[in-house]
Amino acid sequence: MSLNQRLGVNIDHVATLRNARGGAYPDPVRAALLAEAAGADGITAHLREDRRHIRDSDIEALMEQITTPLNFEMAATAEMQAIALGLKPHAVCLVPEKREERTTEGGLEVAGDEIRLKEFISPLADAGCRVSLFVAADERQLEASFRVGATIVELHTGAYCNFHTEGNVLAAHAELERIKHCATFAHNLGLEVHGGHGLTFDNVGPLAALPEIAELNIGHFLIGESVFNGLEVVISKMRKLMQDARN
Repeated sequence: MSLNQRLGVNIDHVATLRNARGGAYPDPVRAALLAEAAGADGITAHLREDRRHIRDSDIEALMEQITTPLNFEMAATAEMQAIALGLKPHAVCLVPEKREERTTEGGLEVAGDEIRLKEFISPLADAGCRVSLFVAADERQLEASFRVGATIVELHTGAYCNFHTEGNVLAAHAELERIKHCATFAHNLGLEVHGGHGLTFDNVGPLAALPEIAELNIGHFLIGESVFNGLEVVISKMRKLMQDARN
């Protein structure tokens, strides 16, 4: 386990802001380049079925212009598989997706869909993509993720973050212990462990301190906070908080 934890910056909501007016600004690719300059170890972008924020052209431009790895989030559909196989990003992260949701609400149901997901993942892995599954902190889902051929799991941290924000100390602690246990469980299976969803300056420390978690992916908070302080300042502060917790 590395002492250095990676920070992946999700730039989806720069595209949300752009699309609110239907123009070309602000440019999510420019945000990705600023994030790299500020110390991001990778860029995450979710091409949703309804294209509500990131567009196909954004993914193509990111592939051409960024120098850090692209983590391409997508649903496990034939359309998205074809796009990923055409672009061959560094990593593909499969996430659950519903049109009516505001944001990803939970983890992927892997245990109940193993045969399909194994067949879906195989060509992506053969194309050289690292395949990650965004899952709940649940042993059953982690074991299934290993069986279907994923090399990475990203643990959904949303419940922990929500409890932390609400000031529900006992529930936040219980959820943190669940994540801690499952991070160790997944690591012992041979999976690389990531985490993400809802992370902020105030709640990132305990997760950053977990040695089994190799990477945290953070987006909405960083983009929102950058309105007040600038993207480079915000990312630099997040990196420092993560490293301080790690140390």
